[in-house]
Amino acid sequence: MKVVDMRTKGTWREVADAARTTVGMEKGEREPSSSWKKKMLLAEHSPIRKLLFCWKWVDLPYWCSVHLVRHKIGIEHWIKSQRSDRTGIPREELPQGALVTHECEANAQALITISRKRLCRQASPETRLAWTAVVEAVKSVDEAVASVCVPDCIYRGACHEMKPCRWNETDDYNRLLEKYQLR
Repeated sequence: MKVVDMRTKGTWREVADAARTTVGMEKGEREPSSSWKKKMLLAEHSPIRKLLFCWKWVDLPYWCSVHLVRHKIGIEHWIKSQRSDRTGIPREELPQGALVTHECEANAQALITISRKRLCRQASPETRLAWTAVVEAVKSVDEAVASVCVPDCIYRGACHEMKPCRWNETDDYNRLLEKYQLR
């Protein structure tokens, strides 16, 4: 499995201008500061939804694709069909491990929300690996957005899973939590 074709639509200037609109200000001219970007992302104000990220997973196991397609707010999915009339293979003969191509377009808010569940150590390791690959690809085009894509225990400051993994009791967890909370 790998992530290919990561690209973006929308700019931080557009995010800033939308934010300025909400407080009755005219458009600005400069690129927003890194500090402002981080504050906007942590606050999760609506203008961050102007940032769109597009990518494609290649050779993603079908069953991982099923986990990921459960997310539907702020994200669109296009997945290689397993229909017999498209593949020439009877559908009942295709195993859940069959490899598919899965393309997505998601806004920054959706990336944050999906990360909370798919980076959790209670998520399937294979699905977590697939989502980690997306976050790494996001990092290559927008470090600020990638920096707020964290598991739920970091996002909420504690684990709320019914069967916790206890990672939140480690030094590694505490280091990541401190880094996340820095403004």
